[in-house]
Amino acid sequence: MVRYGFNIRTRSGQRVENISIMAPSLADAERRLRQMYDRCQIVECQTQAVGRRVDGLDLAAVIELIGASEAPPPLAAESFYKPGTH
Repeated sequence: MVRYGFNIRTRSGQRVENISIMAPSLADAERRLRQMYDRCQIVECQTQAVGRRVDGLDLAAVIELIGASEAPPPLAAESFYKPGTH
């Protein structure tokens, strides 16, 4: 995937900067941009390659983290029942 950064001028003349669209091609990015900003003029376009995330969930590390956490101390029954308050 590629991240395309656009600076545009809307049809009413306002300038909009830093619109970021991730798409496989420039044509797809421009199509998505024009769905949001009909009849806009592209002033500048920058591209940035974005790597795929390959880091998955390490289930063993999660289990170890859960096992390492201490269990909370049990609640004392007397803290719930105070004599003479019924």
